[in-house]
Amino acid sequence: MSAAVITGSGRALPARYEQGEVWDGYFAEKYAGLRAAERVFRGAGVRSRHAVVNPVDEDVSQWGTGARMERYVTEGLPLGKQAVATALDAAGLAPGDVGQFAVATCTGYATPGLDIRLSSDLGMPLGLQRLLVGHMGCYAALPGLAAVSDFVTARSRPAVLLCLELTSLHVQPAVADLEQVVTHALFSDAAAAVVVEPAARRGRRVAGMVARTDHATADHMTWDVTDLGFRMGLSPRVPDVLARHVGGVVEELLTEAGLRVEDVAGWAVHPGGPRILDVVRDELGLAEEQMAASRRVLAEHGNCSSATVLLVLDELGDVDGPVVAMAFGPGLTLYATLLLPA
Repeated sequence: MSAAVITGSGRALPARYEQGEVWDGYFAEKYAGLRAAERVFRGAGVRSRHAVVNPVDEDVSQWGTGARMERYVTEGLPLGKQAVATALDAAGLAPGDVGQFAVATCTGYATPGLDIRLSSDLGMPLGLQRLLVGHMGCYAALPGLAAVSDFVTARSRPAVLLCLELTSLHVQPAVADLEQVVTHALFSDAAAAVVVEPAARRGRRVAGMVARTDHATADHMTWDVTDLGFRMGLSPRVPDVLARHVGGVVEELLTEAGLRVEDVAGWAVHPGGPRILDVVRDELGLAEEQMAASRRVLAEHGNCSSATVLLVLDELGDVDGPVVAMAFGPGLTLYATLLLPA
């Protein structure tokens, strides 16, 4: 059976705005009566973000879910097309070469979905196999990568994974709640895609995958569909739960490959927030410079949900040696993936 190798990646980002500008121009008024709101917002580790809807220019907080879903399709199609086309170009493939196309998203839905619309627009084959990974949240890129890798290994044909998240469409009516301030301070929009090929001699081979879900803490992170878009619940206890599991998950992942933490050349850790990165660093005994790629993505792009870990992998560049990618989300769920040089 063929190994599954990541041979190309691509991204597409909507308009950029500064963190201070969106606080001063929109959120400062919304949270005027909530002490510590500005400190929490400005302390999120984010300098700039990207959004299809900048609340300073367009307030969608009172929009119904239907209107937000229509906007998701309108804004998502060109971003998804750009990310996938860039990834295919990087891999040296044409759309007609693709055997499977998977789309991961938790911020918008339509039928026919983006998988159908984009595959048609890009000129992928009529016999293309498609997969929609929906509503898994920030860690969805890694189970999505596992699924397309299994296809590539079993069928010996290339596959594409697209993660497309437009969190800016889900700005909520402001309430006096610091958890809501945190979510409004962190989340951002992005599309990121990877191409996976069988037995390629360049790129990163998908060599291992470990998942862990702590069912007892399922209420710590939620993503509820409401009449006014999707609303996040985010407990401050999430980093504590992560601290209990990240060491064991990484040890299992590396032990199966005969590796140790010291052997890992690059860490692509989903930057769910500054405390998340601090916990991973401390529990694994990493140096701060090993978190640099994740810190940069958080600072420059914010938390783009499922697309974020792919942005961090891209930020690592051509690191020579094993890479561990990790992402976290509702469940509470932790996924870790080992990537080795092809």
